[in-house]
Amino acid sequence: MRVLKFGGTSVANADNIKKVINILQQYNQGKTVVVISALGGVTDLLIKTGSLAASKDETYKEVLAELEKRHLDTVKALLPVTQQSSCLSKVKQQFNELEEICEGVYRLNELSPRTRDRIISFGELLSSQIVADYYAAIHQPCEWLDARSLIRTNANYGFAAVDFDTTNSSIAAQVAKSANNLFVAPGFVASNKEGHTTTLGRGGSDYTAAIFAGALEAEALEIWTDVNGMMTADPRWVANAKNIAEISYQEAMELSHFGAKVIYPPTIQPVMAKQIPVWVKNTFAPEEHGTLIRNTPSVEGEFIRGISSMNNIALLSLEGSGMIGIPGFSKRLFEALAKEEINVILITQSSSEHAICVAINLVDVEKAVKAVDGTFEAEIRAGKVDTLKVERNLSIIALVGDQMKSHPGISGKMFGVLGRNGINVRAIAQGSSERNISAVISFDDAKKAVTVLHEAFFEFEYKHLNVCITGVGNVGGKLIDQIAQQKAYLQQHLKLKLKIVALANSRKMLIKEEGISLDNWREELESGAPMELNSFVTAAVSKNLPNAVFVDVTANADVAQVYGSLLAKSISVVACNKIACSSAYGYYQQLKSLATAYNAQFLFETNVGAGLPVIGTLNDLLRSGDRINKIQAVLSGTLNFVFNNYDGTKPFAEVVRQAQEEGYTEPDPRLDLGGTDVMRKIMILAREAGEQLEMDQIANTQFLPASCFEGSVEDFYKEMAKQEAHFQALYKEAADKGCKLKFVATFENGKAAVGLQHIPPASDFYHLYGKDNIVLFYTQRYPEQPLVVKGAGAGADVTASGVFADIIRTARV
Repeated sequence: MRVLKFGGTSVANADNIKKVINILQQYNQGKTVVVISALGGVTDLLIKTGSLAASKDETYKEVLAELEKRHLDTVKALLPVTQQSSCLSKVKQQFNELEEICEGVYRLNELSPRTRDRIISFGELLSSQIVADYYAAIHQPCEWLDARSLIRTNANYGFAAVDFDTTNSSIAAQVAKSANNLFVAPGFVASNKEGHTTTLGRGGSDYTAAIFAGALEAEALEIWTDVNGMMTADPRWVANAKNIAEISYQEAMELSHFGAKVIYPPTIQPVMAKQIPVWVKNTFAPEEHGTLIRNTPSVEGEFIRGISSMNNIALLSLEGSGMIGIPGFSKRLFEALAKEEINVILITQSSSEHAICVAINLVDVEKAVKAVDGTFEAEIRAGKVDTLKVERNLSIIALVGDQMKSHPGISGKMFGVLGRNGINVRAIAQGSSERNISAVISFDDAKKAVTVLHEAFFEFEYKHLNVCITGVGNVGGKLIDQIAQQKAYLQQHLKLKLKIVALANSRKMLIKEEGISLDNWREELESGAPMELNSFVTAAVSKNLPNAVFVDVTANADVAQVYGSLLAKSISVVACNKIACSSAYGYYQQLKSLATAYNAQFLFETNVGAGLPVIGTLNDLLRSGDRINKIQAVLSGTLNFVFNNYDGTKPFAEVVRQAQEEGYTEPDPRLDLGGTDVMRKIMILAREAGEQLEMDQIANTQFLPASCFEGSVEDFYKEMAKQEAHFQALYKEAADKGCKLKFVATFENGKAAVGLQHIPPASDFYHLYGKDNIVLFYTQRYPEQPLVVKGAGAGADVTASGVFADIIRTARV
């Protein structure tokens, strides 16, 4: 004996019903019971019909006509013309009866729970009779069983409780006395002892099948649906959700209770009691393994079975100092909710007994508030208990697995992952069986929570990184090219899948959650929306993507001002832009604090030395307990390039223009030549070393005449040409001493200074060529011979590589 249930999508139309029959034809030995749901979407339309009629809306007749036509069309498409008459007559008769009921509801302007159950029962009654008649039409003996005469319930309409003693006897007797081997029955419907139609709750066809399986002590129960079994997470939210091959009864109940819709939660109980295995299979891919539910042995390493979520949740909090040490408060709370038939999904209580929190469905909030405040009216008036507090727009996420209890650290890992992604947990519950850990979070964070938890517990191969980049000019373009080039390497060697989900330049912005093509991103960006910074940031934040990184490859002060709002949403920031870290110390410190508070990364290695590991080296020294005594550095690739290439034979202005054309300078070269850029860099190093330094505290000995700072960039070049004698004199003075000119930054004893210096041959700075930078760290561990970081300190490629390295660092948390 096997029992099979086919869901609404499996019997949505004539073609699908034929697929069902093909599956059933495999079962040609022994008795088989087939439980049928209503045609896909029909139950919702029947509910709508009743509601419209009750509200005196005559359009209910149009919905009824649509439903009737759909069923008649299904019969005509399914059965041979010569055998349609009987079935069409049954359908017409059922709809005549349904029309009479709805007309009564319309006239009375009232829809009672009993009448509602009667209306929505027609879906399963019609579909199961159509399937049974099709069997007869293809000359396969079959008996239609009216589940209403076999499954006895109480009168709790909409979610009736089954009388199993009576039901089991009726089902067993009916099947035993029949000579048929094949039975077709409607799911979802039953009746009470007065013979009035009841229903078993939405999704109750699964339950019907389990009731039949338990009553007949079936060899197996099969739930046929439109997915390949139960999955580790909702595949609509998690692209890499995996099928669960085997799962225990208890795990399946936990997952279904917390929102996994593949199987109706009460389904498990009747079959678990008799150890009947349950298969969840796909009607449209019957060759797939599906999911087997039974008492399954544990598999080494598989201590988490799945992640589920339940939305449209409200959290009720009963609080008050008068509750402490007084017995009975919990009992009265739950009695008040039970009296209103409000289901409590999750319970948590503070150790001080000052508060009890329960999670319920959002639709029950108003009833709950009225019931609970009424129950505790006297205590509320006396000030012992507060009025019931309600938080809406919540979800519950649950981590489920039988073996969690034998693996320490699961809770820590779960909440660590949530915390690092800025997901606030409002309440926590863990059953005494330690089979699930549940957390109440904001509904807006539910998808992200499920995604990051699935990545942490199931996706051992890859971590996903969602990257937003603003600034796609020279450096930004090189960065995207490097990401495209290294994509396969990152996946293979670092197990990292990096996806660019947003791009912006000064004119256009583009956001694509599924990812922007790395092959034709320029064309996609050109077709994007006009750039508006706040809209770009708001859109990026509103996606609420896991492991998100915002990359600033601009020199824009406005972009630097949005870092705080991003970090506060646990979005890591990688800044090539130096403005934020070289602005007022308070803002710099605020950003560092926000990153710490919201478990985000704030990385800006390229602020000093482009791709050189300058800031990283400094931080490693400090973290390991060293102390900085002095920093000496040549920090401008531009200035080093200029003075390495200027020997008086070519005008100074031409050398500077060459540096700009080769991409070494800021858009306005005066930021480099005037020392501002170097001042910013030495200040950032000083701040990272622990000094509260501001720009106006840094001494700057400038070598440019004051007239060079007037007017536009082109005016600057013209003025430099006029001042050529000044630059020749600077060069000659140094050369006469056997020295080279270098623009040097120093930090010592809390003071910083920048300026042009004569560098003798014995200095570490003398043999510094091209656009190279050099930083000397004198510390407690390196007091005489400094720790030296040296290399290319400018250029789009090396700067982009430094930004790229910071992006990768954000993933290694």
